[in-house]
Amino acid sequence: MDAAARRWFDSHTFDSQSSEAGAFDVAALVRAKRCRKQSMSVVIPARNEAATVGAVVRQIHQALVGPGLVDELLVVDSDSVDGTAREAEAAGATVFAAAGIPTGTEPSPGKGEALWKSLFVSRGDLIVFIDADLTEWGPHFVTGLLGPLLREDATLLVKGFYDRLADDLPGGAQQGQPATAPQGGRVTELVARPLLNLYWPQLSAVVQPLAGEWAIRRGLMESLPVPVGYGVEFATLTDTWSRHGLDAIAQVDLGRRGHRHQNVHDLGVMAAEILATALRRLPGEPPRIAGAGQTLQQYDRQAPEGWLSRRVPTLERPAARESPHYRPSLDRSRMDP
Repeated sequence: MDAAARRWFDSHTFDSQSSEAGAFDVAALVRAKRCRKQSMSVVIPARNEAATVGAVVRQIHQALVGPGLVDELLVVDSDSVDGTAREAEAAGATVFAAAGIPTGTEPSPGKGEALWKSLFVSRGDLIVFIDADLTEWGPHFVTGLLGPLLREDATLLVKGFYDRLADDLPGGAQQGQPATAPQGGRVTELVARPLLNLYWPQLSAVVQPLAGEWAIRRGLMESLPVPVGYGVEFATLTDTWSRHGLDAIAQVDLGRRGHRHQNVHDLGVMAAEILATALRRLPGEPPRIAGAGQTLQQYDRQAPEGWLSRRVPTLERPAARESPHYRPSLDRSRMDP
């Protein structure tokens, strides 16, 4: 392993459930947040997650909004047709339709688009992103990710990692329970990790670079370009490193995580998005990639003529602070950091 990556791993990796001085205790974090006069937002991007988003919102609202750690809990809904917005609002979230957030741009579907647009409607100095499809997790995901930002001012970005629960892992299901392993998902291990080891070796000790649970300072997030699709996590990680160095990044062991798994064809589109994001960031002459997106051809016996043509979104939004529609000084008067 790259020597700098190993040193970083030893000094910048934390345990969300560590008993060391109550580092991630809710009360301690509330005191630290108020001492630093920081406000905090949790943002949950969602698309057709009615089955799980309510429970995710409810746990955060009950455990962290009441004590004053989370100042606002937002769900950005990307054109769901299954009642996601209704479930999220009933559980206590403020819900925004991604397509309705005014940014001066034509709407584009995608996770990164939802995260980028969340900057235009959220107000926290610190932002924690949580996926909407979680089935085994806990509020310690939020406290764990927030902890490093409140204990070290030089930390700008915090990535989560965890043992994945999945029946496609080595060993398969045992006694009716899915296997667990600390490895990332298929796109992480087959695309993102090889890319980081080959071209960004200082980031090779980031355990799960594509994890959907991460935290960031608003000042950093609003300064970065954001891919509209699944390239957002890869871009944020590599751009933070290139602009601010390795010590600006930390990671936290969040324990176990269960979530909905996607089929291989869907993962193929995700992999193409990660590759396009990475190619744009390689040193030297950037490759020519269509701004609005390319297509990925996938063979499927059930499809007309045997082939699927899947759009691969490669558009990147400019830094939010460059938009005339962005108001970084948005009134935060009802927040009480």
